[in-house]
Amino acid sequence: MNLPFELKRQTEDYQQADAAHHIHAFVDQKALNAEGPRVMVRGKGLYLWDSEGKRYLDGMSGLWCTQLGYGRKDLTAAAAAQMDQLSYYNMFFHTTHPAVIELSELLFSLLPGHYSHVIYTNSGSEANEVLIRTVRRYWQVVGKPQKKIMIGRWNGYHGSTLAASALGGMKFMHEMGGMIPDVAHIDEPYWYAQGGELTPTEFGRRCALQLEEKILELGAENVAGFIAEPFQGAGGMIFPPESYWPEIQRICRQYDVLLCADEVIGGFGRTGEWFAHEYFGFEPDTLSIAKGLTSGYIPMGGLVLSKRIADALVEQGGVFAHGLTYSGHPVAAAVALANLKALRDEGIVRTVKEDTGPYLQQILREVFAHHPMIGEIQGTGLLAALQFAEDKSTRKRFDNENDLAWQCRTFGFEEGVIIRSTLGRMIMAPALVATRGELDELVEKTRIAVDRTARIAGKL
Repeated sequence: MNLPFELKRQTEDYQQADAAHHIHAFVDQKALNAEGPRVMVRGKGLYLWDSEGKRYLDGMSGLWCTQLGYGRKDLTAAAAAQMDQLSYYNMFFHTTHPAVIELSELLFSLLPGHYSHVIYTNSGSEANEVLIRTVRRYWQVVGKPQKKIMIGRWNGYHGSTLAASALGGMKFMHEMGGMIPDVAHIDEPYWYAQGGELTPTEFGRRCALQLEEKILELGAENVAGFIAEPFQGAGGMIFPPESYWPEIQRICRQYDVLLCADEVIGGFGRTGEWFAHEYFGFEPDTLSIAKGLTSGYIPMGGLVLSKRIADALVEQGGVFAHGLTYSGHPVAAAVALANLKALRDEGIVRTVKEDTGPYLQQILREVFAHHPMIGEIQGTGLLAALQFAEDKSTRKRFDNENDLAWQCRTFGFEEGVIIRSTLGRMIMAPALVATRGELDELVEKTRIAVDRTARIAGKL
């Protein structure tokens, strides 16, 4: 092996110890133990190295989170300095600390002006747990305690805890842990798969009107909020038609239902705007944030509140019966502060909007627009999805699209690129610091993986 570091133990030893002690996320653990997981040991920029010395271009920013890539000395220095000064204190007992105050000042300077307060958490899942309680508390405070029901979307994803997975619409997750009361769902705006003979505009409006129908079915006086990602992330990087969000916002305002945007994946520059709802042109009442907040260097999330909600909770709400041991952790806050300063001061978000984002979208369409395996390309900024299609003219999908997409993902690893498969879609979201050369490499290695998959499917 030609490793750029000293490996302390053999790969097999790590794999055996891993099998002995871990249950991994969203995988058949018995099958993984037989195969043995890849042992990732080093990261720099957009690249990762495993214990066998193989290098991978990370086309997924870890899990949509390493906005600045791996190995940023400014972020690790911020963590070390904060650990030396104040390694931990909480936001209980009438206390606070400079790191979290300065983080919030910077965060709200980047957000649209109608937001004012944030409740920090450790993850996006926790942010959406807190969302349910906070929204329900808001309605109690303003004299409408019967407004409890949250509406989400089928195939939406809002986290893996019980309440967060209930908000999401992935039924196989519901089967594992059950549901909670007062949560309902409407269809996702997935035109390619479900649009039939409707135009995207017609389909987007029809999907949005399902929200109105569901609110009327449940009674507007009982519905607290509607939660959705501006684009669906784990559900397949699905972009709704342009007609969708304006109609959703109209319905929420008409029936006095809070509009809650899950920005855990879309936030902090991914679309070329600081937040994905700005790209889509709507104005949520709450934002769930995490991932890109710290570039994944340390866990941190939060629930951002509009002035409407925050003012009611502060002025009329009395004791807010919620708290987390690590909410606003000083080390996490220091890293987040350094991360947001870098995204702002280095012009990274602007570069995604004006240069690298348009470049990625251009080369993807040049390479895949006429590929026999690809029926649709969606994306903006530094995120994209390639839709597999058996018959492009009719939008017919492969019966075994899950297997084909998983195989394509595996081919990607073999070619040295990490992309993700979700249903019949291959998705990518490289770090926001990606160069044009690295984007060329991402697309070329993805093309090779797709070509290999197309040969299996009889499309090449």
